[in-house]
This record gives sequence, structure tokens and C-alpha cells, in this order.
Amino acid sequence: MKKHAIIPIFIPHKGCPNDCIFCNQRKITARTADVTPADIHKTIQTYMSTLSKMDMETIELSFFGGSFTGIPMEEQTAFLEIAKEYKDRGIIDKIHLSTRPDYINPPILDNLKKYGVDVIELGVQSFAEPVLKAARRCHDAACVYESSRLIKEYGFTLGIQLMIGLPEDTLEYDIFSAREAVSLAPEIARLYPTVVIKDTPLYDEMEAGRFIPMTEDDAVMRTARMYEILTDAGINVIRVGLKSSDIISDPSTTSGTFHPAFRQLVEGFLAKESLEKQLKIMYARKNVSINPSTHDPIKVAFISNRKCYNNMFGHGGVNRKYFSTEYDGLDIRYMCDYQFSSDLHLKDNQYLVKDLSK
Repeated sequence: MKKHAIIPIFIPHKGCPNDCIFCNQRKITARTADVTPADIHKTIQTYMSTLSKMDMETIELSFFGGSFTGIPMEEQTAFLEIAKEYKDRGIIDKIHLSTRPDYINPPILDNLKKYGVDVIELGVQSFAEPVLKAARRCHDAACVYESSRLIKEYGFTLGIQLMIGLPEDTLEYDIFSAREAVSLAPEIARLYPTVVIKDTPLYDEMEAGRFIPMTEDDAVMRTARMYEILTDAGINVIRVGLKSSDIISDPSTTSGTFHPAFRQLVEGFLAKESLEKQLKIMYARKNVSINPSTHDPIKVAFISNRKCYNNMFGHGGVNRKYFSTEYDGLDIRYMCDYQFSSDLHLKDNQYLVKDLSK
């Protein structure tokens, strides 16, 4: 049963006068009218009519879409008063918002602290100056470091959002950004491969041939490298790729690397890498060829915990097809750790290959 629920309040483009090259928040959220306090009450009540019947561990009210701390202070306060009311009544547990790094300062943080905000996510996108400039972010990387420092100094939970494949971006910049994010010690992160949305400057650049989106394979590989860096540092990557059900309102308006199961593509890719690396070590130790004609079938177990079991197969079974083709001398059994041994307790995204032919 799901233990963590989010009640989303979308504030499309409000508070953000800077039109980044990739952004059209109104098209993404399918809303053009301003959000009112009455809308927030209605949204909370609609969600709680279902959530109140479930055994939820944490319920967050989350302000997404625009740059929350960029809207006028009186509007921020009006929204936060409602959020705090529900938090004080024990109906929600946390208040969560997203904003730009250049819209963080002590007076803003003082107000957020006053109204019980818990989590602040920064739309960082990249730590590479050429990428920030090409994306028309209107701030530099130094701003990110300073705003992150202030957020943590005030005791808020820090989140970092990064994009992959913006203009001027490279794999090297992606790895640099992931490592810099780790240096700031956020508790949560999101990874978004660039999706080109119509009615944006980036779409015009693509149509003119001046910008070429990543292929899906490249997007998966680059995101996987960043995902590894973040998760190895203990950072909870709470989102990988855009969510079709409540963020992309009309998939026909997008092109490029959008995939409704992008996280599974990334985690399946990493599972395949881990399993294949172990297979090659096993073959080398057994001093046998991958060519099945040179030996009897080798029986092996691919093992993960229950949560990551499907990652071993890959999205649409792509990993299973790969291993059956490239390693047709194997007799593979896919197992959960508890099935293999009661003493084996694998972590998320940890995979083992065990030789069963011994």
C-alpha cells in the first residue's frame, strides 16, 4: 500500500517572468487561469475524500508548476496560510514547493519558515555555465550554491531538479552537474531528460535544425550515469522523467525523449549493466567461452529484491530478450532474494548473478 501521497497545486508560470528556452508551463499543466485560495481548498478536499480512506504515512501539499517564491509575498502568504491551516489540523503532514535558485533570500525563507514549509526544491537544471546561458536561465551556478546553502541553513529539506540534454549540454556536463548536486547534500532529487514542447523557443530551434534532441538510448544512458552518482551518495531520486498522467497534458504537443515509463528504462538499463558485468566475470573465472557450442548450458540465477524484480527483465522484456540472444548458452532463472535465500537481503537496484551449475 502506498505510504506517501502528494496533493499537487499547479501554479502555471506564475511568479516567473523569465521564459526559459524549454518552458511552456501553461501547456504542460493545461491551465491558464490564476490559482485562487478557493482552488486550493477545493483541490485538498477532493484529494482527501480518497486519501482519508487509506492508510497513508505522509501526505504532502505541494506547490508545483511556477516559481512559488517569485509571486508577490501577499499571494505567497495567502496560499501558505491555507496550507498551514490544514497542517495544523493534522490533515496534511508537510508543505512542499518548488522555485528558482534566484528567488531565494532570507526574507523569503523567513516567511516560508513562519508558515511551516518543509521542503524546497530548486529547479537547477544544470551547474554548467554554458548550459545555463543557452537555456536562458538568467542566473549563474553561484546562485545555486548560495540558495542551497541558505535553504539548508534554515533547516528546510533541500531538493535539486536537473535536466539532461539541454542546448550545449554534454555527458561530461551531466556528470559534473550530478556531482555538484551531491556536494550540496540535498535529500531528494529529480532527473528530467529534456522534452521539447511546442510553443517554446526550443521547439523553434529544433524546427530550424539548430537543436537536435537526444535519442532515447542516449537519454537513458546519460540519465543512468547521473542516477548512479546521486543514489550512490544516498540521495533519494524521487522522479526520473516527466509523468504523463498529471504533467504532460497533451502528449501530441511534445517531441524528443518523452516516455511514460522513463524511470523503468533507466533502472532496467542499470540492471542490465550490473548483471552483464557479473556474467563476464563469471565466464572469465570458469574459463569458458560465451559461445554455447564450447560447453554445456550454464545454469545461473539473476537475483534482486522484490521491488526491483521487474528491472531485471527491463521495460517490455528488453533485458530478457538481450540475455537470451547474447548469452544463449545460459539457463537463466529470475529470482527474488527471499526465494534464493532467507539470509539474502538485497538493497534497491542491487543485483546478483549466482552460478547454479556448481
